[in-house]
Amino acid sequence: MSLFDADYYDPDEMLAHPRHQEMQPVLATLIQQLRECTTEEDGVAFQRDLLTRLLDVEKRRRELKRAADRVRKGKAPQPEAPVPQSGRDLRDVQTWRFEHDVYERLARQLRSVGDALAWRAFGFHRPFIVALCRNDPPGPMYGKAGLQAELEYVERVFKENGSFALLHDLTNCLRIGDITVWDGVHPPHTEEVKTNPKARKSAQIRRINQARAAVLEGGPLPGSNASEILHDLDLPLRTHLDVMRVALEEAATDGIHATVVPGSRVLYVVDQYGCAQQGFSSAQFNERLGRDVSIALERAGIAAGREDHNVHVTSMDSTARNPLRVPWANYPLNPVVCARLIGDYASVTVEASGPALASLLKVAGLDAHWVRPPGKSDLRPGQVVMEIHQQEQLRALPLPGGLTMTPGWTLQMGRSELDRYLIELVQPGSWIAGIKSVLAERRVGRPWPHYRNEHEIWL
Repeated sequence: MSLFDADYYDPDEMLAHPRHQEMQPVLATLIQQLRECTTEEDGVAFQRDLLTRLLDVEKRRRELKRAADRVRKGKAPQPEAPVPQSGRDLRDVQTWRFEHDVYERLARQLRSVGDALAWRAFGFHRPFIVALCRNDPPGPMYGKAGLQAELEYVERVFKENGSFALLHDLTNCLRIGDITVWDGVHPPHTEEVKTNPKARKSAQIRRINQARAAVLEGGPLPGSNASEILHDLDLPLRTHLDVMRVALEEAATDGIHATVVPGSRVLYVVDQYGCAQQGFSSAQFNERLGRDVSIALERAGIAAGREDHNVHVTSMDSTARNPLRVPWANYPLNPVVCARLIGDYASVTVEASGPALASLLKVAGLDAHWVRPPGKSDLRPGQVVMEIHQQEQLRALPLPGGLTMTPGWTLQMGRSELDRYLIELVQPGSWIAGIKSVLAERRVGRPWPHYRNEHEIWL
């Protein structure tokens, strides 16, 4: 029942660690508090609480790294180092590395709640997230130069104007700029805060302005590729997240639940508490999971060629890693279930057959071809997995030698769009309509599509 790979600790030790387990009720409470925020004052108070918790975790994480470095050099840990809770040998450097990894994971879990705060503050308007995530991930907040200036700025705009200002470093998904401010009148405004105004870098300001123009004016997204733009589908988003909710409820009791999802997909859920309740041994767990998933794959018609053509996405150890994913705290699920997903005590995996997805689009009248090479290798960032062609039959052009050329368009689907279709359980009708909308636009470049009603989907 291991979820993670590591060479210096048994993966199940992470889930059994006291500090990791203690974070579960904290996350559930934070998620519930976030959902109850209705005013700027609520948001400011919530952000203060979340920041205090994150800084405490990051402080301990830094002290554990220092202790690991000392032990590696044959020295004793510094007196102020947190006492390891794993029961491991304190003289072993791997003990301290493991403890450091625990706190690294706890920091990501808290940042995932910060991501949920960001999505909520932006009204679940995905374009802001897509535009502002296009930078390197943030480093630790604890000990950051300029943090005090940012905190003073947040408090000042609330005190003077009653406005809410969000600290970007409290999130994983906001990576351009330091703070975004909502004044209730104008669109959200992202700023770079410096203790010395003369120290502002023109490159940082340029990326902030580029992100703002991309969302509000249709300009290119930040980055070196000017062809990357947002695409408003002007379509309603429809999902099968009700299937995920039921599967998680079933797994909480049965430990494992696998089911078919419309659109050539299979969803399987593992709940560690449910598995413990069932008393599964490792062998029983593996046998049960393999059997249930195989049955679901057969029912979905995607069992054949699984090794070569199937792809999957998973929640396992993904928290606050991919800035494009909707944070689990925003899914329409009970806060306790969201906390389990964030902490990997529950996991969801969605599997699909690439050729079956292409066939689904062909039935809808699209000339789709699965182009990912056969094999079990993981999908790479930016990798093209499918090509969808559309010819313009009314514009056939004669060529010398009696040949005819028919101009057309090819839409290449990358990993991020496939990830979204799978993990968000988008309904096939919405997905296909979105693809047709992008093709109909006939624009050269790389479109980033978004639906208009996401505030009705996420919490």
